[in-house]
Amino acid sequence: LELVTIVNEFPKVFLDDLPDIPLEREIDFSIDLLPDTQPIYINLYKMCLTEHKELKDQLRDLLVKGFIRPNYRELNKVTINNKYPFPRIDYLFDQLQGLNQGYRVDPENMDAVKSWPRSLSPTDIRSFLGLAIYYRRFVEGFSTIASLLMALTQNKAKFIWSDACFVVYFDASRVGLGCVLMFNGKVIANASRPIKVHEKNYPTHDLQLAVVVFTLKIWRHYFYGVHVDVFTDHKSLQYVFTKKDLNLRQISWL
Repeated sequence: LELVTIVNEFPKVFLDDLPDIPLEREIDFSIDLLPDTQPIYINLYKMCLTEHKELKDQLRDLLVKGFIRPNYRELNKVTINNKYPFPRIDYLFDQLQGLNQGYRVDPENMDAVKSWPRSLSPTDIRSFLGLAIYYRRFVEGFSTIASLLMALTQNKAKFIWSDACFVVYFDASRVGLGCVLMFNGKVIANASRPIKVHEKNYPTHDLQLAVVVFTLKIWRHYFYGVHVDVFTDHKSLQYVFTKKDLNLRQISWL
C-alpha cells in the first residue's frame, strides 16, 4: 500500500489498523437474511493450547474495539426461565443413603475437568480448585494431591511447566488399531478402532504407519507444539522420512 499514491495522500482514511468501529453515518448498513433463517453455529472442536490462546487474543482484541459482542438473544428467546429455588446439593446427597455402592461421580460430569485449559495465573488456579474441591469426597488424599496447586495461589508464585514429553505406544493387526498415550509414566488416554475393509489389503508397513496417522489425528491437540516419543515394534518405520520411493498412500499421510 505504501506504493499507492492515493493511500499516501489520505493517510487518515487508509489506516494500518482500525482502532474501533466507524462513526454512525446517514446510511445504516444492514444484512438482509432469508425468512426463518436459523442462527449459524458449528460444533465445538478441540484445539491445542497455542491455537486456543491465539483465538482468545484475537477475540479479545475485536471485543475491545467493538467489532464484535456476545450475543445470546436467539438462545434467550427459546429458554424457559426457572421459577423455583434450586435445592441444596448436600440435601440431595442425604437422600441417597442406603446405596450399596456409595457415591460415584458421573463420567460425563468429569468432562469439564478433563478439558480444563492450563492455568497461567493464581486466578486460574483458584477457579480450577473451586471446581475440583467439589469432588474431594471422591478422591483419596485430595489435600496432598492439590497441595502444589494451593501453593500457586499466592501472588508471587512462579509457574514452571516442565518439558517432559508425551509417550505413545501403538500397534496394528489385521483386526484393529490401538494406541496408548502416557505422560510421566502414567496412562492418560487409550484409543482403538477396527480396521476398515480396504485396510485389510494393506501391507504390514502401511498398516503400522496407518496407526501412527490415526494416533496423531485423534490426539493432535495434545501433540501440537510439544515433543513426542513414539514407540513401535516395526523397525522399518524409523526410515520412513528418508525413504526415497514412497507410494501415493504414504505420500498423502506424510
